[in-house]
Amino acid sequence: MDLIELFFVCLGAAVVVFYGVKMVCFAKMLYPRVCFPQPDSFFTSMGEWAVVTGGSDGIGKAYAFELAGRGLNVVILSRTKDKLDRVALEIGETTGQKVKVIVADFTEDDMYEHIEENLKGLNISVLVNNVGILPSHIPCKFLQTKDLEQRITKVINCNVKALVKMCQIVLPGMEKRGKGVIVNISSGVASVPSPMYTMYCASKVFVERFSQGLQAEYKAKRIMIQAVAPFGVSTPMTGYQKSNMVTLTAEDFVRTSLEYLQAGDKTYGSICHTVLGWMVQAVPQQILHSETMQDSLLEYVKKRVGT
Repeated sequence: MDLIELFFVCLGAAVVVFYGVKMVCFAKMLYPRVCFPQPDSFFTSMGEWAVVTGGSDGIGKAYAFELAGRGLNVVILSRTKDKLDRVALEIGETTGQKVKVIVADFTEDDMYEHIEENLKGLNISVLVNNVGILPSHIPCKFLQTKDLEQRITKVINCNVKALVKMCQIVLPGMEKRGKGVIVNISSGVASVPSPMYTMYCASKVFVERFSQGLQAEYKAKRIMIQAVAPFGVSTPMTGYQKSNMVTLTAEDFVRTSLEYLQAGDKTYGSICHTVLGWMVQAVPQQILHSETMQDSLLEYVKKRVGT
């Protein structure tokens, strides 16, 4: 066998191994309760409280309800006190768990001492860093973003700084106890560079890299840190799009995403979004980045949100 033949044999073997591993991973994703089993006491064995940022709406609210339903008391953080109080009352009446509210506008950066003071002394099992904003509800090119200077600051504060600061506040307690879970909400659009969502996409790439690096640093301390990257979920951010096979309700998405907590440092949170993520990554970037695709995306979003 000459050198060229050996090269192609090795290349073929590498391709087979690569796609074999992909198929095994996919098979495991089909049966999370079998492959990644969780005892009933999985969350309560790590502590008494869950902390959820952006907990008054959408995915954050669904996480708060689901974790309370699994026996944890819940701290929900958001900027609107009336919403927080309504959700807290609803969670308490539905689950019987304690609910604490902290008013915090994460687009600002002057409230972390207040948050830390209010979390002091709580035995925190789970932190869900969910809060995030879009630069614009209608996708647009970077320089077309309205009030661009302000939006840059707000997106970085809310999508990047909030995640890091909340980990700084909560992680020391988890490290001391040698247990805990941190779920950081990314986005499926961060799977590839995404024109028209450039700033949002870039902020969510930070979420993924920060989560994966942090997991490597603290895995030996028995702390699970995972980035979850959903595609379509029917929430206020997405204009409450009608749910279907791909666009999930927040409740359904959260329920399935928690089944994959032990599946690695990044998941898409559901089998349909996992397949979608692989499909998006398989599309040549020349197609995704074409002006035609960008115009089509803009028209699609406008139609879905009714503008």
